Amino acid sequence: SKHASMKKLFSTHCSESAFTLAMLLLRLGAGSMIMVNHGLDKLMHFAEKAPGFADPFGLGSTTSLAMVVFAEFFCAVFVILGLFTRLAVVPLVIAMTVALVVAHKGQLFGKGELAALFLFVFLAILIAGPGNASLDRLIGK
Repeated sequence: SKHASMKKLFSTHCSESAFTLAMLLLRLGAGSMIMVNHGLDKLMHFAEKAPGFADPFGLGSTTSLAMVVFAEFFCAVFVILGLFTRLAVVPLVIAMTVALVVAHKGQLFGKGELAALFLFVFLAILIAGPGNASLDRLIGK
Protein backbone atom coordinates (compact mmCIF):
# COMPACT_ATOMS: atom_id res chain seq x y z
CA SER A 1 0.00 0.00 0.00
CA LYS A 2 0.96 3.64 -0.43
CA HIS A 3 1.03 4.19 3.33
CA ALA A 4 3.42 1.29 3.91
CA SER A 5 5.87 2.48 1.24
CA MET A 6 5.85 6.02 2.70
CA LYS A 7 6.46 4.56 6.16
CA LYS A 8 9.42 2.54 4.81
CA LEU A 9 10.86 5.64 3.13
CA PHE A 10 11.12 7.41 6.49
CA SER A 11 12.21 4.34 8.46
CA THR A 12 15.70 4.08 9.95
CA HIS A 13 15.44 0.27 10.06
CA CYS A 14 17.77 -1.67 7.77
CA SER A 15 16.84 -5.28 7.15
CA GLU A 16 19.57 -7.89 6.68
CA SER A 17 18.56 -8.31 3.01
CA ALA A 18 18.66 -4.53 2.42
CA PHE A 19 22.14 -4.33 3.98
CA THR A 20 23.31 -7.32 1.89
CA LEU A 21 22.05 -5.67 -1.30
CA ALA A 22 23.55 -2.28 -0.38
CA MET A 23 27.00 -3.77 0.28
CA LEU A 24 26.80 -5.81 -2.94
CA LEU A 25 26.00 -2.62 -4.91
CA LEU A 26 28.88 -0.72 -3.27
CA ARG A 27 31.33 -3.57 -3.93
CA LEU A 28 30.24 -4.16 -7.54
CA GLY A 29 29.95 -0.47 -8.41
CA ALA A 30 33.11 0.94 -6.85
CA GLY A 31 35.15 -2.23 -7.45
CA SER A 32 34.34 -2.49 -11.14
CA MET A 33 34.73 1.26 -11.78
CA ILE A 34 38.16 1.44 -10.15
CA MET A 35 39.21 -1.80 -11.88
CA VAL A 36 38.01 -0.95 -15.41
CA ASN A 37 38.44 2.86 -15.47
CA HIS A 38 41.72 3.06 -13.54
CA GLY A 39 43.48 -0.25 -12.83
CA LEU A 40 43.05 -1.90 -16.23
CA ASP A 41 44.45 1.12 -18.10
CA LYS A 42 47.52 1.23 -15.84
CA LEU A 43 48.00 -2.55 -16.18
CA MET A 44 47.72 -2.53 -19.99
CA HIS A 45 49.99 0.52 -20.43
CA PHE A 46 52.38 -0.28 -17.60
CA ALA A 47 55.63 0.13 -19.60
CA GLU A 48 54.63 3.54 -20.97
CA LYS A 49 53.32 4.87 -17.65
CA ALA A 50 56.06 3.52 -15.33
CA PRO A 51 58.90 6.02 -16.07
CA GLY A 52 56.87 9.15 -15.27
CA PHE A 53 54.61 7.74 -12.55
CA ALA A 54 54.37 9.58 -9.21
CA ASP A 55 56.73 8.28 -6.54
CA PRO A 56 55.55 9.83 -3.25
CA PHE A 57 57.40 7.35 -0.99
CA GLY A 58 60.73 7.20 -2.85
CA LEU A 59 60.30 3.55 -3.86
CA GLY A 60 60.79 4.28 -7.55
CA SER A 61 58.20 5.04 -10.23
CA THR A 62 57.90 1.42 -11.40
CA THR A 63 57.36 0.08 -7.88
CA SER A 64 54.84 2.84 -7.13
CA LEU A 65 52.89 2.05 -10.30
CA ALA A 66 53.01 -1.69 -9.54
CA MET A 67 51.54 -1.03 -6.08
CA VAL A 68 48.74 1.09 -7.56
CA VAL A 69 47.99 -1.59 -10.20
CA PHE A 70 47.93 -4.21 -7.41
CA ALA A 71 45.34 -2.09 -5.54
CA GLU A 72 43.24 -0.74 -8.42
CA PHE A 73 43.12 -3.95 -10.44
CA PHE A 74 43.84 -7.06 -8.38
CA CYS A 75 42.44 -5.89 -5.02
CA ALA A 76 39.40 -4.51 -6.86
CA VAL A 77 38.71 -8.02 -8.24
CA PHE A 78 38.71 -9.38 -4.67
CA VAL A 79 36.39 -6.59 -3.51
CA ILE A 80 33.98 -7.32 -6.39
CA LEU A 81 33.98 -11.03 -5.49
CA GLY A 82 33.73 -10.26 -1.79
CA LEU A 83 36.77 -12.46 -1.15
CA PHE A 84 39.11 -11.47 1.72
CA THR A 85 37.21 -8.21 1.37
CA ARG A 86 38.46 -6.24 4.36
CA LEU A 87 42.07 -7.20 3.63
CA ALA A 88 41.68 -6.45 -0.11
CA VAL A 89 40.13 -3.02 0.51
CA VAL A 90 43.08 -1.77 2.62
CA PRO A 91 45.43 -1.16 -0.37
CA LEU A 92 42.56 0.66 -2.11
CA VAL A 93 42.04 2.90 0.94
CA ILE A 94 45.78 3.65 0.94
CA ALA A 95 45.88 4.27 -2.83
CA MET A 96 42.89 6.64 -2.70
CA THR A 97 44.34 8.49 0.30
CA VAL A 98 47.61 8.99 -1.60
CA ALA A 99 45.71 10.03 -4.74
CA LEU A 100 43.67 12.55 -2.75
CA VAL A 101 46.50 13.97 -0.62
CA VAL A 102 49.48 13.78 -3.00
CA ALA A 103 48.10 13.87 -6.54
CA HIS A 104 45.14 16.17 -5.80
CA LYS A 105 46.61 18.12 -2.85
CA GLY A 106 43.64 17.25 -0.60
CA GLN A 107 41.12 19.04 -2.83
CA LEU A 108 38.04 17.23 -1.53
CA PHE A 109 35.78 19.71 -3.35
CA GLY A 110 37.95 20.07 -6.44
CA LYS A 111 40.13 17.78 -8.51
CA GLY A 112 40.32 15.24 -5.68
CA GLU A 113 36.56 14.65 -5.66
CA LEU A 114 36.66 11.23 -7.38
CA ALA A 115 39.54 9.93 -5.25
CA ALA A 116 37.67 11.16 -2.14
CA LEU A 117 34.43 9.48 -3.22
CA PHE A 118 36.24 6.17 -3.83
CA LEU A 119 38.03 6.60 -0.49
CA PHE A 120 34.73 7.01 1.39
CA VAL A 121 33.16 3.99 -0.34
CA PHE A 122 36.20 1.79 0.35
CA LEU A 123 36.28 2.96 3.99
CA ALA A 124 32.58 2.06 4.31
CA ILE A 125 33.32 -1.44 2.92
CA LEU A 126 36.26 -1.77 5.32
CA ILE A 127 34.03 -0.88 8.28
CA ALA A 128 30.89 -2.80 7.28
CA GLY A 129 32.46 -5.82 5.59
CA PRO A 130 31.26 -7.38 2.34
CA GLY A 131 27.71 -8.34 3.36
CA ASN A 132 26.14 -11.77 2.89
CA ALA A 133 26.27 -11.77 -0.94
CA SER A 134 30.01 -12.47 -0.90
CA LEU A 135 32.49 -15.31 -1.18
CA ASP A 136 33.69 -14.43 2.33
CA ARG A 137 30.23 -15.39 3.61
CA LEU A 138 30.29 -18.65 1.61
CA ILE A 139 33.69 -19.70 2.98
CA GLY A 140 32.72 -18.59 6.48
CA LYS A 141 35.20 -15.73 6.89
